[in-house]
Amino acid sequence: MPTYCRRPAPQRIVCLTEETTELLYLLGEEDRIVGISAYTERPARAKAEKPVVSAFIGGSIKKIAALKPDLIIGFSDIQAQLAHDLIKANLPVLIFNQRSIQEILDVLLTLGALVDRRQRAEELVDTYIARLEQARQRTLAAAHRPRVYFEEWDEPRITAIEWVGELVELAGGINVFGDRSAGKLARERFVEDPEIIAAAPEIIVASWCGKPVDKGSIRQRAGYQALPAVRDDRIVELDPAIILQPGPACLSAGLDALEAIIRPVARR
Repeated sequence: MPTYCRRPAPQRIVCLTEETTELLYLLGEEDRIVGISAYTERPARAKAEKPVVSAFIGGSIKKIAALKPDLIIGFSDIQAQLAHDLIKANLPVLIFNQRSIQEILDVLLTLGALVDRRQRAEELVDTYIARLEQARQRTLAAAHRPRVYFEEWDEPRITAIEWVGELVELAGGINVFGDRSAGKLARERFVEDPEIIAAAPEIIVASWCGKPVDKGSIRQRAGYQALPAVRDDRIVELDPAIILQPGPACLSAGLDALEAIIRPVARR
């Protein structure tokens, strides 16, 4: 009859998305990482130190299996097929699907616990909560909250995912499609040009994951010339690496960037 013991936390982790990689580095547990996503930008040194084994939708099952991971961590329903293929290969997979700021904070704590760094994760989360609360207080004191249209993709038009919409509001803006941001699936966040025109955004923040924003093409859309954001030259590109990753980046650099965009207009 076998004997049992409490095994140590996972030692060989493959991170299918950036936010897990960034958190493990922040926790000082980067030695556990044996593979990362090609879209990893934070921290900058990760790509030089860790092998790339996946994109976002797909990845090399052979490469991942060769790393002998004891845990593979991914994010979102978009990675469902990749997760399926990894599980079919008898590999240990954990997929999160955080959408709101609160869910991001919860996931950070869970990941910290997984690598026996719960206390350090709690300290990090406390700093993020403090930043969020400070931003909220600045927004409450603002004289004006500008209308903001956040565009996550151009064709079809996709507006902000939930955590981004929440950050826009905390940064001092009004997310003009707040009702759509709660949609779990991308198609639930589709918007049409007539709706955008009717919303009359004062600021357009664009962050197209995987390609640079073409501000000229936005200006040239039919009917956009009358938008306050276009008239006042307030179309701003935001790096997807700091806003579209549901982890440390959006709660720090992402929030800071949104405040830098929105606060000057909010003070008017």
